[in-house]
Amino acid sequence: MQDIAKKLHPLERALLKHLTENTTLKKLVEKSGLKEVEVMRALEWLQNKNLVEFSKTVSKVITLDDNGKVYLENGLPEERFLKVLSLKDKPVDKEQIIKEAELTNEEFNVSLGLLKKKLAIEIKPGFKFEITKNGKLLVEKGFVERAFLDKFKENQELPLDNLSPEEKLAFESLKKRKGIIKVVENKDWIVKTPKKTLELKEQLAKQNFVDKLTPDMLKDGSWKKVSFRHYDVTVNVPSKYSGRIHFTNEAIDYIKRIWLELGFKEMTGKLIQSTFWDLDSLFVPQDHPARDMQDTFYLEDKYKANIDKNLLKRVKAVHENGGDTGSKGWQYSFDEEISKKLILRTHTTVLSAQTIARLKESDLPAKFFAVSKIFRNETWDWKHLFEFYQIEGIVVDPNASFINLRGYLIQFYKKMGYDNIRLRPAYFPYTEPSVEIEVYVPERDTWLELGGAGIFRPEVTKTLMGKEIPVLAWGLGFARIIVPYFDIKDVRDIYRNDLHVLRNIKRFVKF
Repeated sequence: MQDIAKKLHPLERALLKHLTENTTLKKLVEKSGLKEVEVMRALEWLQNKNLVEFSKTVSKVITLDDNGKVYLENGLPEERFLKVLSLKDKPVDKEQIIKEAELTNEEFNVSLGLLKKKLAIEIKPGFKFEITKNGKLLVEKGFVERAFLDKFKENQELPLDNLSPEEKLAFESLKKRKGIIKVVENKDWIVKTPKKTLELKEQLAKQNFVDKLTPDMLKDGSWKKVSFRHYDVTVNVPSKYSGRIHFTNEAIDYIKRIWLELGFKEMTGKLIQSTFWDLDSLFVPQDHPARDMQDTFYLEDKYKANIDKNLLKRVKAVHENGGDTGSKGWQYSFDEEISKKLILRTHTTVLSAQTIARLKESDLPAKFFAVSKIFRNETWDWKHLFEFYQIEGIVVDPNASFINLRGYLIQFYKKMGYDNIRLRPAYFPYTEPSVEIEVYVPERDTWLELGGAGIFRPEVTKTLMGKEIPVLAWGLGFARIIVPYFDIKDVRDIYRNDLHVLRNIKRFVKF
């Protein structure tokens, strides 16, 4: 025990003086004069040394509410009501009672009901009131509710589980009334002190440990006569957390570096887009299910977009009959008003459409990417979000081919830590050929679909660029790509601001 005594922190020694066999955190704070955080810290250190045991306890207690504090000082309304009547030898009207008892109309009405129920008053003609024999006994004996309130003169709170039958009756009566008493949870810590710690407490009372070596002690040699506290380097200390970038932003920064290193330029654009750019320009038919309000967030109809008339004319033609692309189009009547509607963009491919529409032949070849938010009217669950990031990419090059597309995708996914990658045939309205990218996840022993890709159809490229040039394109699911790395089972956890998770999740450091 002597070795332990030498290692005790000043807070531990200060607290030991006030430890008894059984006590509570609140009592220790009160007796020691230390702050609650200091007492708690000292208890944790003592527990690490097996000198105390403490556990959390929750109990329900009764405290006075705002009206209860007033009634404790001035008396209950029914008590004051009855006292006025007891001093009169004839019936008293309502106005006089309210005035002399200092009641509000609401308090008068409540008191009237309570006193009638106790048979303490009698109503006389003219709506006047007179005290009864029961009422006089009640004044003499006193209200049980008043006796209950009086207990709060010495105690700020009363344990709910330790009431006598009479107190329970008063409690049930008062809790039905407005703002007199309330029940709250009282949280505290029970501290148990073993015999060896109490012996250490007595031992420390006879010893004096010094925490600091001062210049004066060195000068006069007094340091030779004192016992210095030893520093315990084995004690548990609280973790310190420095600020850090959110793990999703770490992943986004890493993904951006991949595309920048591959020679891509970043695309940016507005979150609110017209259906023309988001869907029509990409040859998505106007009756496609993805346009329904169940899948897409629309702005109010009073907001409309201004569309370039020449571009709108070309897109309309390609939808109706294929325009000059050699396609038959979708063979329906294109509605220009639908094109003007505003929506929260449903994919980052809208940025690709706007980018290639601005390109000149002198700009080619060109490569662009985006890591941006999109919105879908999805039901929020463990694998679906209504707001999330998508990874977009295009390569505009007269010499580009499907082999190049495959190479870019494999290169990207390998840098994201996936070694086993495959492409499967798929269908998208604006690409042909189209593929879905899947990766093998060994931890789950399954193939996971992580995005779609393809080569833009002539209905998109020739309509927007005026010339048919190969455009490799992909849209990849950001969340699905990173969840295996972070071992996240519920995609909603990516955006939950859980401090414990944010502090302890591993950093996104790849290759």
